[in-house]
Amino acid sequence: MSENKKITAQVTETGESDFAVSMNVSGHTIKGDEPEDAGGKNLGPAPYDLLTVALGECTAMTVRWYALKEAWPLDKVAVKVTFQIIDKVAVFEKQITVYGDKLTEDQRQKLIDVAAKCPVQRTLEGKIEIKTV
Repeated sequence: MSENKKITAQVTETGESDFAVSMNVSGHTIKGDEPEDAGGKNLGPAPYDLLTVALGECTAMTVRWYALKEAWPLDKVAVKVTFQIIDKVAVFEKQITVYGDKLTEDQRQKLIDVAAKCPVQRTLEGKIEIKTV
């Protein structure tokens, strides 16, 4: 994403549960809700679900981008991300699996190294400013 590009998301309650929302971003509509044990009806992903999957999506795309740039024989990449808060610290753990019988061990390692450089991860690790108006 370029530095000055602005993404706008519109989130509106739907009334389908106490917390159900409709989220519109970049031409896509997604439902969100809290799980039943948190007072929702589990009609869609909860906020931390979306944050977790955003990190995984960006990681997979970054690995694919690098493999394409280098013309490496990556067949598929899979990313599993877990998230939890431990002692007031947000902890993400990423498990990356690269598939490709023709990849060398050096290529595999480089793809794993590149996975740590995805833009969403860099954003989460960097300085964040949130303005509420």
